[in-house]
Amino acid sequence: MSDDQQPYDRDDRVLAGEYTLGLLTPEEVSTFEARLVREPELRALYAAWAEDLAGMTDGITEVRPPRHLQNQIETQIFGVTEKPTLMQRLGLGWVSGSLAAAAVAVVIGLNAGLFDPVPRAPNDPAYVAQIAAEDGSLIVQAAYDAENGALFVQRDAGGAADGRALELWLIAGDNAPVSLGVLPEDQIASLTIPEALRAGLDGGVLAISDEPPGGSPTGAPTGAVLAVGAVSPA
Repeated sequence: MSDDQQPYDRDDRVLAGEYTLGLLTPEEVSTFEARLVREPELRALYAAWAEDLAGMTDGITEVRPPRHLQNQIETQIFGVTEKPTLMQRLGLGWVSGSLAAAAVAVVIGLNAGLFDPVPRAPNDPAYVAQIAAEDGSLIVQAAYDAENGALFVQRDAGGAADGRALELWLIAGDNAPVSLGVLPEDQIASLTIPEALRAGLDGGVLAISDEPPGGSPTGAPTGAVLAVGAVSPA
């Protein structure tokens, strides 16, 4: 929403609404999220907007279309075709015998996450956030799995300076930042959020600071705040 389309001055309430709706430019988003870290009143405005917009879908009942409807649509478009075997659907039509059984076991194991070398992003996260530096030098995506209290993090850009560490913080309302742990050097990781802090994700802000190895020795950020991002419902 551009200023020339508005019959009124853009105050913080309107700004918070445009941020919640995703109407700001990348530069405006970076400026707004930097203010979120410093201004509790602005965080309250954002939380109110997020709650109001999320409530608009409360009365809508989710309906899953029946399986036969998909089959009917595919038949109308492509005609009647022979159903592929399980091996063909898995792309293993060339495999047979005991090798086929082993191949199926591997595919099932991969789909179930049994052999995953890295954590997997939740399929249905309760909250998400993009924690980003104003200049894009550090970008970390976060997704929270409410079922097990795990916060999936993926570092898309940047990293810790030599001999330093990146520490993740949660800022909930007017409360002081609380450490969620030091981010590992791996690009993808999962952090368990303590039960006492999980409610603070709703309307909260995530921030990353530059700290000595092992994290802040004081329980509060001691280095520069490198990136911030507001937590929003997925």
